[in-house]
Amino acid sequence: MDLKKFATETRNPNSMNLDRMSALEIVTLMNQEDRKICPAIEEVLPEIAKLVDTVAMAFENGGRLIYMGAGTSGRLGVLDASECPPTYGVSPDMVVGIMAGGDYALRNDVVGDEDKPELGKQNLIENKLTAKDVVVGIAASGRTPFVIGGLEYAKEVGCTTAAIACNKGSAIGKIADITIEAEPGPEVLTGSTRLKAGTTQKMILNMITTASMVRCGKAYENLMVDVVQSCDKLCVRIENIVMDATGVSREEARAAIDEADQSAKLAITKILTGTDIATAKALLEEAKGRVYVAIRLAQNK
Repeated sequence: MDLKKFATETRNPNSMNLDRMSALEIVTLMNQEDRKICPAIEEVLPEIAKLVDTVAMAFENGGRLIYMGAGTSGRLGVLDASECPPTYGVSPDMVVGIMAGGDYALRNDVVGDEDKPELGKQNLIENKLTAKDVVVGIAASGRTPFVIGGLEYAKEVGCTTAAIACNKGSAIGKIADITIEAEPGPEVLTGSTRLKAGTTQKMILNMITTASMVRCGKAYENLMVDVVQSCDKLCVRIENIVMDATGVSREEARAAIDEADQSAKLAITKILTGTDIATAKALLEEAKGRVYVAIRLAQNK
């Protein structure tokens, strides 16, 4: 395959003298090139929003978001998935990152696995893929066989599929139901797609999980009301969240959190509705976890 036909593999005319630049010149150029990322993403915001709505609906129906990729793309998918449980208090299997070569490949180069479409299929079989799930293939080039095999199998199962690529007219984009092709252009270091392409993918993944989780009630206003208390810093953050949402003192916030079994969301609902814990919990269940809806329900009762 002629890789030079991909924008991510062509030489960047602005960095032809890269090896003769000073450190300041190199990082200045990289900063200038990174400015091309946001406009590239802006062009595909409607497609990203469509995927967000699809993922949020899948979550509500018991489905999962599954990322698939190799190399940098795979690592970014695993990273985004791994951040969801502590940030949103969800099960680790709600957002899954699958990487060619498995967990070993997160830190090591695994030769050849990304070139085998059958391994993409096999990984989804091992993860017990169902039609409720959404499978998102990530590939800077847009032609990784591992990802193609996974997307093709996902379509056979009946899943909604999406593709995130950094080249227009990508192979994975032609397979997927939702195609997101944000093209930030050639890299400063030719073919090093961990740079602009990787940053582009990371920003898109941030949007997908953040927006879908918010739409599923994982935020009140702009506060992370389902964040997990896993360290001292997060214990203080949860207190701050309850204080910001309700205006109570730190002591009152901590007492409410403890009464709510360490749930900031439940503590906030209890305080803002002026009810007891049992009633606040019932309101949240009726509101499908959305605090602002629970407050409205309380006001109408």
